Amino acid sequence: MDPRFRSRFCILFLLSCSLICGFTFVGAQNQRPKNVQVAIRAKWSGTPLLLEAGELLSKESKNLFWEFIDGWLHVAKTEGDSHSAKDCLVKILKHGSSLLSESLASLFEFSLTLRSASPRLVLYRQLAEESLSSFPLSDDSYSHNVSEGDATEAVGTKKLDPLLVGLNPRSPHGKCCWVDVGEELFFDVAELQSWLQRHTEIGDSFQQPELYEFDHVHFDSNIMSPVAILYGALGTECFREFHLTLVQAAKEAKVKYVVRPVLPSGCEGEVGPCGAVGAMDSLNLGGYGVELALKNMEYKAMDDSTVKKGVTLEDPHTEDLSQEVRGFIFSKILERKPDLSSEIMAFRDYLLSSTISDTLDVWELKDLGHQTAQRIVQASDPLQSMQEINQNFPSVVSSLSRTKLNDSVKDEIIANQRMIPPGKSLMALNGALINIEDLDLYLLIDLVHQELSLADQFSKLKLPGVSVRKLLSTVTPPESDTFRVDFRSSHVHFLNNLEEDAMYRRWRSNINDILMPVFPGQLRYIRKNLFQAVYVLDPATVSGLQSIDMITSFYENSFPMRFGVLLYSTEFIKKIERSGGDLHSSDFEHDSEIEDDKSSLIIQLFIYIKENHGIQTAFRFLSNINQLRTESADSTDEALEMHHIEGAFVETLLPKVKSPPQEILLKLEKELTYKELSQESSLFVFKLGVSKLQSCLLMNGLVFDSNEEALINAMNDELPRIQEQVYYGQINSHTDVLDKFLSENGVSRYNPQIIVGGKVKPRFVSLASSIVGGDSVLNEINYLHSPETVDNVKPVTHLLAVEVTSRKGIKLLREGIRYLIRGSKNARVGVLFTASQDTDLSSILLVKTFEITAASYSHKKKVLEFLDQVCSFYEHNYILRSPAAAESTQAFITKVYELAEENQLPSKAYKSSLSEASDLKLQEHLNKVAQFLYQQFGIASGVNAVITNGRVTSLDTGVFLGDDLHLLESVEFKHRIKYIAEIVEEVNWQGIDPDMLTSKYVSDIIMLVTSSMATRERSTESVRFEILNAQYSAVVLDNENSSIHIDAVVDPLSPSGQKLSSILRVLAKYVHPSMRIVLNPMSSLVDLPLKNYYRYVIPAMEDFSSTDYTVNGPKAFFANMPLSKTLTMNLDVPEPWLVEPVIAVHDLDNILLENLGDTRTLQAVFELEALVLTGHCAEKDRDPPRGLQLILGTKNTPHLVDTIVMANLGYWQMKVSPGVWYLQLAPGRSSELYLFRDDGDNGNREKSLSKRITINDLRGKVVHLEVVKKKGKEQEKLLISSDDDNRSKEKGHNGWNSNILKWASGFIGGSDKSKKSSDSLADHGKGGRRGKTINIFSIASGHLYERFLKIMILSVLKNTNRPVKFWFIKNYLSPQFKDVIPHMAQEYGFGYELITYKWPTWLHKQTEKQRIIWAYKILFLDVIFPISLEKVIFVDADQVVRADIGELYDMDIKGRPLAYTPFCDNNKDMDGYRFWRQGFWREHLRGRPYHISALYVVDLVKFRETAAGDNLRVFYESLSKDPNSLANLDQDLPNYAQHTVPIFSLPQEWLWCESWCGNATKSKAKTIDLCNNPMTKEPKLQGARRIVSEWTNLDFEARKFTAKILGDEMDNPDPATSSPPAPSLSESLSINQSSDDLESKAEL
Repeated sequence: MDPRFRSRFCILFLLSCSLICGFTFVGAQNQRPKNVQVAIRAKWSGTPLLLEAGELLSKESKNLFWEFIDGWLHVAKTEGDSHSAKDCLVKILKHGSSLLSESLASLFEFSLTLRSASPRLVLYRQLAEESLSSFPLSDDSYSHNVSEGDATEAVGTKKLDPLLVGLNPRSPHGKCCWVDVGEELFFDVAELQSWLQRHTEIGDSFQQPELYEFDHVHFDSNIMSPVAILYGALGTECFREFHLTLVQAAKEAKVKYVVRPVLPSGCEGEVGPCGAVGAMDSLNLGGYGVELALKNMEYKAMDDSTVKKGVTLEDPHTEDLSQEVRGFIFSKILERKPDLSSEIMAFRDYLLSSTISDTLDVWELKDLGHQTAQRIVQASDPLQSMQEINQNFPSVVSSLSRTKLNDSVKDEIIANQRMIPPGKSLMALNGALINIEDLDLYLLIDLVHQELSLADQFSKLKLPGVSVRKLLSTVTPPESDTFRVDFRSSHVHFLNNLEEDAMYRRWRSNINDILMPVFPGQLRYIRKNLFQAVYVLDPATVSGLQSIDMITSFYENSFPMRFGVLLYSTEFIKKIERSGGDLHSSDFEHDSEIEDDKSSLIIQLFIYIKENHGIQTAFRFLSNINQLRTESADSTDEALEMHHIEGAFVETLLPKVKSPPQEILLKLEKELTYKELSQESSLFVFKLGVSKLQSCLLMNGLVFDSNEEALINAMNDELPRIQEQVYYGQINSHTDVLDKFLSENGVSRYNPQIIVGGKVKPRFVSLASSIVGGDSVLNEINYLHSPETVDNVKPVTHLLAVEVTSRKGIKLLREGIRYLIRGSKNARVGVLFTASQDTDLSSILLVKTFEITAASYSHKKKVLEFLDQVCSFYEHNYILRSPAAAESTQAFITKVYELAEENQLPSKAYKSSLSEASDLKLQEHLNKVAQFLYQQFGIASGVNAVITNGRVTSLDTGVFLGDDLHLLESVEFKHRIKYIAEIVEEVNWQGIDPDMLTSKYVSDIIMLVTSSMATRERSTESVRFEILNAQYSAVVLDNENSSIHIDAVVDPLSPSGQKLSSILRVLAKYVHPSMRIVLNPMSSLVDLPLKNYYRYVIPAMEDFSSTDYTVNGPKAFFANMPLSKTLTMNLDVPEPWLVEPVIAVHDLDNILLENLGDTRTLQAVFELEALVLTGHCAEKDRDPPRGLQLILGTKNTPHLVDTIVMANLGYWQMKVSPGVWYLQLAPGRSSELYLFRDDGDNGNREKSLSKRITINDLRGKVVHLEVVKKKGKEQEKLLISSDDDNRSKEKGHNGWNSNILKWASGFIGGSDKSKKSSDSLADHGKGGRRGKTINIFSIASGHLYERFLKIMILSVLKNTNRPVKFWFIKNYLSPQFKDVIPHMAQEYGFGYELITYKWPTWLHKQTEKQRIIWAYKILFLDVIFPISLEKVIFVDADQVVRADIGELYDMDIKGRPLAYTPFCDNNKDMDGYRFWRQGFWREHLRGRPYHISALYVVDLVKFRETAAGDNLRVFYESLSKDPNSLANLDQDLPNYAQHTVPIFSLPQEWLWCESWCGNATKSKAKTIDLCNNPMTKEPKLQGARRIVSEWTNLDFEARKFTAKILGDEMDNPDPATSSPPAPSLSESLSINQSSDDLESKAEL
């Protein structure tokens, strides 16, 4: 631009500036831009940054934690240059980052500023408190008493919450560290040292302290040594002394040394300046969103009280002048003309105040999405541009709509939308999809950390970058149950054959009929054995006989399926297991136990009948047994007797044979042939492994339960597989479907420990970290191979952990050897021997023999036979004999020489090594292995296990065969290893000596990589993003060196786009990934897609002060918000967070910034009140146990919160804070009937009474529970209806329903305040209140409705003499209301409790705040109140009560769960608005009344009993997805559902509202509701004063009381005396205001 022209332009611009400013100067004083600032702080006091750094490093590797401590002990002394929080942060980061690779160091920095490890330290505080309280001293100053320092930390926390178990402990006598050894605590190093000299081994005299999986155990510790836990903080002198002492003791194997980092209250001065940074301030969190939505104003619903002055918490952010405003960048203009700064800023303010748009013309909207995409893609920083546009959308929309659109952008977006729906957002990290709905910063950082950690390990294994990226982007397919048990044998007895039997002759045989469409549930009758259902059962069990009846029934009804049975005897299989799994049936021929085995007898008779009289008769015999069993009068326990079997045999054969059946029976009992066949059948089932499941169904080999429902499900699961193969021609009329499936996917053995289904996941442990860490036991292993495969790469590695002195251990070893003898191309076997401390020399010699053989002769032909013979000799001569009778060790050595010669192995090596075998050295090695197994895999000494490429299978029960190893190999190879092995085998190795690249080296790499990759938690779903075009409408950021690649499809103008834009920017800054973000906006808009401002709160270095040691923490800052628009604030927090406002002077529901006066920034502080623990509870083969009661607490206080299980998905939720918790079944009916069933890595784990749950992060937890009924209680019901209960009471028993109410207290969300408030009612004496308490429930949001709520409370209390308790949903209450209500309760003598419930993730979520509030009125009534509450009345906040509400509370509602008042119909002016009189509603109601939801009674006992809550949620879920249904959610839902959830109609006088009822009935009204009038749309306050005569006085009383408590001045000190009451000045002003833009639809 020409310089002269530029200067002229500048002068012109400034002239226009001053002109505009001149006109607007006066207005500008009032129209100065205003800001909004929001923070969320944790409920717990701050935690030291230094300790958080240690926790973050320990997530990376356990050893890094200890390196960090040792390093800091040296660093802390030398560097004294940290004078501020920021200096300390830099110092801690520098020290921690030096232990990490570059990419991980960057993420470490972000995680530390995010404070994501703080919850872990809170958990350690809880354990420290428990440690101190277990040894109460005379000076109990340590106990909960919060120090002065803590008092300031916990500003705003009025009372101690019983859930907040992480209070900082105060150590006795001001000591900052102590050591807990279980029997005592040591506060001095000298005491500890003397104890160490006295105790060298674990004594039985005292209880060892309990350790958890998150504990820091020193790497030199010996697993057998006594535990010593150091509680203290790095940086204190006492920590240094204790640490050095305990490290030395650990090296000498005297202790198992554990550190739990805690900085006790009062010790902040002892840790040096950097040790206490973070501990002195409240903890502000990041990782959430805040929106300011432009509020839709229709009915005026704003409080007209004077706006209070704001509080300034700290200096708000300065405004960012580099952001463009209407084409001007003001930072540059100010640089050029600093002397005109005030005029320039006034001009900027003027532009800002005139740019807000919440409406556009239709033609301007049409291409808005495409214009936005173009603006983003063409920006110099596209991610920043996307964030600025969608987070300030109302301010930029008008300039966006004027952008000239490039056709190529539009065409590409439209082309992409042929493959993906418009507006759909997706995101994938290294190929695996992430659910955007559940995405939060903490989850994403964990996922990214997992990937970077793997990349770091792989690069240390010398894998090139290209291969690392390939490995990380492999998405293994979801584990399917496609393993089929190959049951083909003569032991399967088929009842029918669809292809050959005459009864199916008329069916069509065309296989293509399976592709024909049919009605749902209709069967296809095709004359082909497509579905072969074989039931594996014990015919002497009840379940087995019931299955037989079911099969017979299906067969007789011509069900199109081939049925068969495979019979076994449980007794016989138990016998085999006792013998260690030796499968020689001849051993059992003359066994007395087998003689009276009913199952074996039935199988013998069955086989005899089948051979002589056909299969139909044989099945009839089994049916007859069951018939006789059920008809038998004397069998109360339904058990099978011998006479049932004999009777059934006689009955079945009588019409068929000439000689008496009794004689045949006697002959058969002595006949050996059938006995052998029976035993072979059981042996076959044992070999298959399916006997572990009691009885099961094999559908074409797939394993299912044996019930009827499972059969239908199995058929439906199999159908699409068959259809697909028929369609592609892989199955035709000549194919044997069963043979085809079993030969493709068949396994010869099934083991529920290996093929796990459903919620139980196998346990994986990464082996790479141990190898990378330096000298590892794994490096010393020599592997065995199948003959002639030594030089092949082996993708599968089985490591057998063998306890050499146990029979089971040797059995496992022999099975491993036999497995290799049978041949395996893909697998090798390594052995990790352990032995008990007092092992004898023969065991050590066996280990030595094994090691020599594996190291030197693994390539020899007969090496496996040699080892098998040595093990066999050792087992028979040393294990099975008593030590006294065992052979001498010399005999063992001699035998080894002999066997070596026999198997052509040179015996010289054995002679030289075995004779010189050093007992001590080998024992040391065995101890090292035991230590490694315990630390790395958690395998305790004495336990045998198999580790397959990192998958740990513990063998503490049952028999493990070579076939199981084969199954493990095929399962793991198919699901995980195959894909990774292919990539590793193709690697182009760089910088590695070619001589090292042996098959063993590559096999090791595959083992390490597969084990690491199995530990990562991520989705198995993937999407082909590459098919979308990304030339004109995508943001592509390339980074060749990054191991993280992000694919995303984003609608930039959507709520998810608002969140994603910030999250993607964080990743780009700290992780530098490669990104490909395809923009996918809605193509044709008819309304503005976003009507809000949005900020996503992300921490930064600026949160740490550079002048002192303060940590301010991150905040959401909205600069220059519109002044005249009403805004409502909503928080977008991670799913598990429960937050509530604690500081907010202004009404956050109705923010009108022009009312702020001189205050520039409206500030609000929220508190993370709790995390939500959610879960699903299941009962095997049954519906979820609806109504099951759960309690949660700590070890010392087992019952802090309680809840009940819903029928919907068995869902439950409770509030928790970081700590170690114990979940239990509640005393009473729940614990009488049920036990928890633990889902370990083992098929049949213990059943337990409690479950430990660890909360150590901000991500909450989802817990899957399985319960099982106790023996003998299987038929009992959990919920007894109150009618049955009353009958039992009449007989003199107390019903469980009433008993249960005695223990239930402090329910989910029940605040600590309830304790106080209920105490105040205990005597029922305050204000002379007597009688049964009335419980009233209400909900309010915004200052106006809180004002109404106080009036409602006063109106209730003035009309009854009974005690009243109010229940308020706390989610939406303002801090002021929560401050006033305790004083009000005390003054007026009522009880109250604040309750809450987090919206379940599976239930369709409402997005509009008003509709969420409506939903809370009706959807969670069964679970939001304590179980002890029997009845509650809902009263709308804007209602005035004129009668004794006790009448309503006591009213008999005829056994209905709900009671509502019908809408009255005597105001004829409103007939046009009575929608329930016409159309859909008229048809649906069928004469029932339509009720109003402003007042209703809930009989909670009946409500829970009849599953009313579950039914309402089901109706809601099906209706709410249609945006046109449930317009008045809280009212439409119960009215719609009243056919299922019956409603009792209350007398009309219980609810009067002017809009619908007319004045004729007003005098009889017992309550008056301020319903919205759809005709006049009169503002609420105006209507209140006009309609309710007593309203003004009640309002004055409530406002006067509020002002007194809050220390404010009242707007109008005198209540109006004249009638009608005159409104105060501020009120009359508000009444006369235009109500067009000051209104909201809030009818509560």
